[in-house]
This record gives sequence, C-alpha cells and structure tokens, in this order.
Amino acid sequence: MYTRSSFFFLLFISVLSFCKAQKKPKESTSNFVSLVQNDTLNKLDVFIDGVYFTSYLYADSILRKPVLFPIHAANGERITRGFPINPQPEERIDHPHHYGLWFNHGDVNGVDYWNSAVIAKDADARYGRINHIKFLKVSPGDIGTLVVEKEWRNDSNELILNEKTQYTFSGTEHERIITHKTTLFAPEVEVFFKDSKEGLFALRVRRELELPSDQPEILLNEALEPADQAIVAHEKVSGRYLNSNGVNSYPEVWGKRAKWMQLSGKIANDSISIMLFDHISNLNHPPHWMARDYGLFAVNSLGSNAYTEGKEQLNFKLKKGASVTFEHQVIISDGILPDLLEIEKKYTDFWSNH
Repeated sequence: MYTRSSFFFLLFISVLSFCKAQKKPKESTSNFVSLVQNDTLNKLDVFIDGVYFTSYLYADSILRKPVLFPIHAANGERITRGFPINPQPEERIDHPHHYGLWFNHGDVNGVDYWNSAVIAKDADARYGRINHIKFLKVSPGDIGTLVVEKEWRNDSNELILNEKTQYTFSGTEHERIITHKTTLFAPEVEVFFKDSKEGLFALRVRRELELPSDQPEILLNEALEPADQAIVAHEKVSGRYLNSNGVNSYPEVWGKRAKWMQLSGKIANDSISIMLFDHISNLNHPPHWMARDYGLFAVNSLGSNAYTEGKEQLNFKLKKGASVTFEHQVIISDGILPDLLEIEKKYTDFWSNH
C-alpha cells in the first residue's frame, strides 16, 4: 500500500522522466511519424516531422494503466491536463485517476478499473489495474503504428482480460490524429461489464479547454501547491461542446447519445478543436457521452443507466474464450475550427476506412 509521501516521491521521479527535453530524430520526411522507444523510462515517444506529439507511458507501478501523456496539438500546445503526473499552475486537483488518454471501465466482475489510483479514493473499494505486457509492433512511417499487449488484473492479481490495442498516429501542418482500436479477450472466466457511467475511452484536458463554471474550485498556485481557498475563475476557461446532433449547451450534452463530439476552445489565443469519434461497429452505438465541464471528455459504450435515469440498462457479458472490439478516433486541429459539416465528413472518412 502506497503512503502519500511515497506516492509523491514516485510522482517526482516520473516528472523528471517526462520533463526531459525531447530530442528530434535525425531524419524525417514530410509528416513522417517516428516512434522512439525508451524502456529505461517506461515510455515510447511519438514525433511527427521531428516535432513531439505524445508518449505512450507504461510505468505500471505509478500509473495503474498505460496512457498517452502528454498530448500536443500540431502548433505545439499541450492539450492534456498535467496533474497529477506533471502538475501545472492553475490546474484543478480533482480526480487523480484522470490523466492523458486512456481506456478502461468502472465495474468489471465487481472491480473498479476507472477510479484505480496509487492513492485509493475509497479504502473499501475493489480496484484493478491494467498492465503493459509487451510491444507487438512498432512501425514508423507516414502513419505510425504501435501495437501493444496488456492485461487487466483484479485486486487479487487474477487475470480477467487480455487486451490488444493498436494505436495509429498521423498528422499534417494543423492536425494530429490518433486512432485507437482495442480488442478485449476473456481467457479464463466469463467477464461481466456492469452498467457504469464511468468509462470507457477518455481524455482529460488542460484548464483552458474546460467549460466556465460558477462552482468554486481549489487550484494549484505558482508553487504547485493547493491554494488556501476555493475560487471561481473564468479568465482562461474557453471550452465548448458540440455533438453530432447539433447540441452545444452544457449540461445538455452530458449523457446524450451521439456519433461524435467536439470540444473546442482557445490556448494562447489559438483555436483548438478536439474531435472524438465512435465507430459505427462499436457496441451500443451511438453511445452516451461522459462530457463534463471540468475537463473530462469521454465516450462510454458500456453504460446507459445513469444517463437515462434508469430507463435503459446495459450489462454486457463476455463469455470465456470470446472477444469484443472497440474503435475510436481523436482528431486535434488548430487554427480555423471545423464546422459541423466538416466534422461529419471526417467522421464518415473514419468509419468507412477502418
């Protein structure tokens, strides 16, 4: 069991790793994706045209799930929250299990993989972990491909699921694209995904991309310590949601079914758009969206009850020896924001080509 002091020591070590200056690969061609593996630091860095994009982090003892962190737009601006791995001034300190881009679920055979963190949210809860096992493919090119094997283990270290995930990375002058395809296999027991609002494919964004709120919050100060009192601060907050049905108001977008959703805002006076797509072949499509004003941006294919006030239930069973696949795409653009018709075309290109 980690103590609070040991947790922050581990975070200090991890921050040293993640904050090291990124070096450009010596050779690159237009929009060429380079994948630079660093087993010593438990990460694989992704560059596009020599410019840092993101890292696949798999230090299991610290993270409790592999993630992509941090993630940058083509203009170099970071779009993900730093806390708790690499905290930044004026960030919220809620939900320490929210970092980067990840895939998991809140109730799998009675075990919570969503809220799992080094410091437990609830001492009496059952938390699982997702371990990186090995790299199956690391292929640079015009489209970079990373294929990994993971294991979902419960609080007794029993194997519940094998996971095979393919990440593909690409980009242009003003765009970055991540396509995420995950297959879950039940090797030893039947796996029950109980209906939960906490899932499935998720991103936690930086302060500027949150939505304005009148709820006072504790933020980190310049010394990266929690402020003495909660405040309401709107100065840098500029986020706005838009879903495939044309709904753009909050909280109306929360929990609603949609094929895709956009979160847009401004970072350093440049417009940023994050588009998240759900493939038409995914279970429970079109899915519900766990889109929060505080910066959680998630699509949930395995939950309906909380979003429909009990009118719908989705309790999914994966038989022993069976598998299920989910595919999503994230497109990050800077500059001129794409409108609804442009996003719809990008979405059609995604599901028709994958």
